[in-house]
Amino acid sequence: MSESDLLDIVVLAGGISHERDVSMRSGRRVADELTGLGHTVTVLDPQSGLLAELARRQPDVIWPVLHGATGEDGALLSLLETTGIPHVGPRGTAAGLAWSKPTAKELVRRDGFATPAWIALSRETFRDLGAASVLEHIVSSLGTPLVVKPAQGGSAQGVTIVDTAAALPRAMVDAYTYADTALVESKIEGTELAVTVIDTGDGPVALPAVEIVPVSGVFSFEARYNAGETLFFTPARIAPEVAQRVADTAVAIHSLLGLAQLSRIDLMVDAAGVAWFLEANVLPGLTETSLAPQSIEASGESLGSVYAALARAASVSLQ
Repeated sequence: MSESDLLDIVVLAGGISHERDVSMRSGRRVADELTGLGHTVTVLDPQSGLLAELARRQPDVIWPVLHGATGEDGALLSLLETTGIPHVGPRGTAAGLAWSKPTAKELVRRDGFATPAWIALSRETFRDLGAASVLEHIVSSLGTPLVVKPAQGGSAQGVTIVDTAAALPRAMVDAYTYADTALVESKIEGTELAVTVIDTGDGPVALPAVEIVPVSGVFSFEARYNAGETLFFTPARIAPEVAQRVADTAVAIHSLLGLAQLSRIDLMVDAAGVAWFLEANVLPGLTETSLAPQSIEASGESLGSVYAALARAASVSLQ
C-alpha cells in the first residue's frame, strides 16, 4: 500500500446510549485494525465539542461506531452530512427509517418480503386503553409464542421471548425500559441468521451468514457479548439454495432501506426455507464477539483490509 492510499480516519465511539460499552469495544477494534495497516486513526467520544473538533481536524473520513440512539437514529449522521466530511454508513434519513423496527418491517413487507406479524404499541396507548384488555387482545390476535422488544434499540436489550400469556406483562415492562414503544411480533421457529452486507464501491454483497445458537435458547445481551454463551456457525448450516436466497434477501433489504457500506440484516429461516426479516442494523457491532467480523473472516478476507476498503469507499463519496 502506497502512502497516498493511507487515510486519516476519525472513529466515533462511546456516546450516551445503553450500548456505550459495546460501542467503545467496537471502536477500539476498528481503530486497531486500521492502525495496523498504517492508517492514521483517532477515536473520539461524541460530546459538545465534536463538531468543532471535526472542523479542526478535517479527516478524510469519519467512521461512526455508535450503537443505540446515539448513532443509529440518524440524527448524528445527518449532522455529519453537513460537515462536508464523508462518513461510513447511510444518510441520516435512511438510518432513521431502519432504526425504527416497525417502520423497517413495514417497508420490507410492502416490497414483498416476509416479516413476522406484529403490533407496535406506545406506552401511552398501553396505559390509556387498559393494560389487561390490550394484552388479551394481543394474545388473541397474534397467539403465542411472541417476541417482545423495544421498537428502537439493539444488542437484544429489553427483548423477551414470551411462551405464555402470563409472561407478557413483564415482557412489556422490560421493553418500555428501553423505548417508549414496544414491538410485539409472532415468533418464527427456525434457524436464526445474521447476514452482513458490505459495499466497497462495486455494489452491496452479502457475506457468509452466521447461524446463531444460544446455549440458553435466547440470544440475549449476555449471550451476545460473553464468550461461550452462544454457538456460532459460519457459514450457516443451511442448504446452498437457501443460503443463496438468504443472501439475495439481505442485499435487497439493505438496498431497499438505503443502507451503505456496512449493515447487518437479521433473519429467521423456517422449515420451508422462507427467510423472515427481523430487523436491520445500521451500524452493526464490531467487537471480538460480534457477528459482522465473523462473516468477514469466513469470507476469507482480513478484518483490516475490509475495514480499510469500507473507509475508502466512503471517502470518495458524500453519499
